Amino acid sequence: MWKGKLKAVTFSFDDGVTQDVKMIELLDKYGLKATFNLNSGTLGCPNTKYNSDGSVAYTANRVEANKIKSIYAGHEVASPTLVHPNLTQLEDSAVTYQMETDRQVLSELCGYDVVGFAYPCGGVNNDDRVAEIIKNTTGLKYGRTNGQSYNFELPENRLRFTATMHFYNSEDLMNYGKKFIELSTDTPKVFSVWGHTFELDTAGDINWEKFEEFCKLISGRDDIFYGTNKEVLLLGELCGKAN
Repeated sequence: MWKGKLKAVTFSFDDGVTQDVKMIELLDKYGLKATFNLNSGTLGCPNTKYNSDGSVAYTANRVEANKIKSIYAGHEVASPTLVHPNLTQLEDSAVTYQMETDRQVLSELCGYDVVGFAYPCGGVNNDDRVAEIIKNTTGLKYGRTNGQSYNFELPENRLRFTATMHFYNSEDLMNYGKKFIELSTDTPKVFSVWGHTFELDTAGDINWEKFEEFCKLISGRDDIFYGTNKEVLLLGELCGKAN
């Protein structure tokens, strides 16, 4: 239960790109909270993707290290590894190095202990072995996969947390938002959304205008707690209670 509420909404955005600034302005406008997953090994790097005809598909430049504390104030910074490898393909020691090094660098830049992460890469990007390594050799306490559960259940294993959905289909996003608003429950439920903020710049189904419509829909509800991934998933620990 979150401050007496049984429903929670949280967002998670990957890669630490300059579009995050616009996203935070939008979230702050509606009283929403998000977690932003940054690869410390790519901070400040330019990144432009091109179409097959040579035209620019989108630009997703990484934020600069010295701006992290100010950009993400009021939200959560988390780790998606140092340089974005697929953890399932690494040796045990390399998994620890990628996760704990990134966590420590980000903690220093943010001024607080970073405890969350998102598994990098598409496809099969997590498994029991990797989750166990992270649990036993790092200071990380929860991790989000790249999948979609299409439900509002809390994770059985916080180190392999699957969000409700990616935000690329605006119709699905609105439909699930309405379903969550109408949901009556006597047990804790979470509506979690993830994506990359640069995706809102592309000509796909989702864009900034449509995402703001969703923010308007889901925000300002008296029976919903709005928090970062850490605040939602680790509330028991943050309150000094067992989860």
